[in-house]
Amino acid sequence: TDELTRAQWRSVRRLIDELPDSTAVYPTHGFGSFCSSSGGADRDHTTIGQEADDNIAATTDDVDAFVEELLAGLSDHPAYYAHMSLLNRAGAFEPDLGEPERVEADELADRLVAGEWVLDLRNRRAYAERHLVGSAGFELDGPFVTYVGWLIPWGARITLIGESSEQIADAQRELVRIGIDHPHAAVGAIDELATPNAEVASYPIADFAELATTDGATVVDVRRRDEWDDGHIEGAHHIAIHELLDHLHHVPDGRLWVHCASGARASIAASLLARAGHDVVLIDDSFEHAERAGVPVTSAS
Repeated sequence: TDELTRAQWRSVRRLIDELPDSTAVYPTHGFGSFCSSSGGADRDHTTIGQEADDNIAATTDDVDAFVEELLAGLSDHPAYYAHMSLLNRAGAFEPDLGEPERVEADELADRLVAGEWVLDLRNRRAYAERHLVGSAGFELDGPFVTYVGWLIPWGARITLIGESSEQIADAQRELVRIGIDHPHAAVGAIDELATPNAEVASYPIADFAELATTDGATVVDVRRRDEWDDGHIEGAHHIAIHELLDHLHHVPDGRLWVHCASGARASIAASLLARAGHDVVLIDDSFEHAERAGVPVTSAS
């Protein structure tokens, strides 16, 4: 990373020296890439002239200072990146987007009992209201593939639960883009897939206003460390979502109120905690509402 950051500094300065100020510059990543160490500019294009005035590589003459500042802004990146680099070096392959092998209710129950990864694609509220014990909720309409690739052990057999064949196909297409192929699938309503060995469960959904009126609540914050440092609920337990499965032994007992910044990561974390046998409440709310709702918020400093 140090070597690549130094190469980036040299490249920016060389391009500024060699190209006209009017040369257009466009981003290589979309918003929110884990490859970025900072927020970047709030524009979708720029010019060499603008970069000469604004870019930290152009305005910082000391390469060591540049490297130190950029690397300080890096956050944790998804574990599947390590596998993707190997796949990319091997070259393109023909993805298998054929219909996944179907799993009927009894076989699905056996996989749940065995502790296999059964991922429910429905939205977070539908999952909280009714889901199969032992499954995990990774709603497709969200950062689905990022957190499947980050949290599920690489190479583990995955079975998808979807409301329709189309939902399964959409998930399959997302997964193959990061090198996960040949998932199995079960399609149907949760009650249709339930058996005596795969029972239906639920957990509550709340907002920060409800948390504010609950005495003695145990709060689990699954945001990143930098988000926690910027401000967090007083007395909360911090376990970043990508560290959760490795730190289940650190999770406190009792009912857990789980939150993130918006509800997306918290929904995954709540399902994983429920899967591990914990009593959870999903806070499906923006963290920006917490202090206004009367929840005491502090910062690491």
